[in-house]
Amino acid sequence: MKRARKRSLVTGGAGFLGSHLCERLLAAGADVLCVDNFFTGSRDNIRHLLGHPNFEVMRHDVTFPLYVEVDEIWNLACPASPVHYQHNPVQTVKTSVHGAINMLGLAKRTGAKILQASTSEVYGDPALHPQPEEYRGNVNPIGIRSCYDEGKRCAETLFFDYHRQNGVNIRVARIFNTYGPRMHPNDGRVVSNFIVQALRGEAITLYGDGSQTRSFCYVDDLIEGLIRLMDAPDDLVGPINLGNPGEFSIRELAEQVLRLTGSSSPFLLRPLPADDPMQRCPDIAKARRFLAWEPRIPLAEGLSRTIDHFTEALGLRPALLASPA
Repeated sequence: MKRARKRSLVTGGAGFLGSHLCERLLAAGADVLCVDNFFTGSRDNIRHLLGHPNFEVMRHDVTFPLYVEVDEIWNLACPASPVHYQHNPVQTVKTSVHGAINMLGLAKRTGAKILQASTSEVYGDPALHPQPEEYRGNVNPIGIRSCYDEGKRCAETLFFDYHRQNGVNIRVARIFNTYGPRMHPNDGRVVSNFIVQALRGEAITLYGDGSQTRSFCYVDDLIEGLIRLMDAPDDLVGPINLGNPGEFSIRELAEQVLRLTGSSSPFLLRPLPADDPMQRCPDIAKARRFLAWEPRIPLAEGLSRTIDHFTEALGLRPALLASPA
C-alpha cells in the first residue's frame, strides 16, 4: 500500500542548496531523508530542521550504495566550488559518477523519480553565448577543473542511459551560479568571497581584470525551478537550464557588494585561474516555456539577504550594512 505522505531523499541535503530544498519539501508535506557525508555540508545548515517530525538525517557517502525506500530522489551530492572539489579531485569524480550510479540504481529498484543537479560547468568556457541546452560545450577533459566538469557530464550520460535502457524516470537540471544564505564562507566562490572580504575590511580579490561575466541566481528562485522541474510531466526529462539570464561582470558584482556593505575595501588583482570561463549566462527559454519559471529576486535584494546572513554568521556588526538602492 503506497504511503500517503511522499518520501523524498535529498543527497547533499546538509549543503547550501540541499538544506534550502529540504526546507521547501518539508513545507510541502513530504517526509525528507537528508543524506550527507558532511565534507562540505554542515549540521548548522539543517539544525533548525532536526526537531521536525518528518525530517531524518543520515551520514552516508553516495559513492557507496544506499538501501532505503523512497518515492523521489534529489541527487545534489557533490562539492561545487573549486576550492572544495579540487581538494580531492579523484573523490570528486567518484561522487559524481559512482554517486549517480548508486542513486540511479536505487531509483530503478524503487521506481522513484530522480533529479540530477547538473551544472553550467558542462558548457566549459563556452564559444556560444548565452548557452542553450543544445550547446555541447567547450570543456578541457584534463584540466584542473575537469574533475567536476567531466564528472557532471558523465553523470548526465548515466542518467540518460538509465532512462533509455531501464525506463528510469529522470530529470536533469543544469544549475548556473547560485548564491544566498548558508553558502560556505570559505568556499572560494565570488559572492561569498566578496561579501566576507568586504565585511572584514579585507582587500577584494579580483581575478584577471574583473571583466569576465557571470549570472547570479538567488537560492529561493533556484529551488523553485528545481521543484517545478521535478513536478513537470514525465516527458520533460531535461536537461533544463536554471539560472538568472541577467549578466554582470565580476567587477560590477564586487562594486555592488562594496556599496551594500558600506565597505571601503580596495581591489586586489590576481591572475585568472586555469580554464576559468570568460563568460557564462543561461538561455532559459525552455524553463520559461515548459516550467513557467524565471528568477524573481533582483541581485541587490538577494545580495542584501546574503550579506545579512554572513553578518550574523561571522559575528560582525549589522551597522556596517547600507540600505540597497
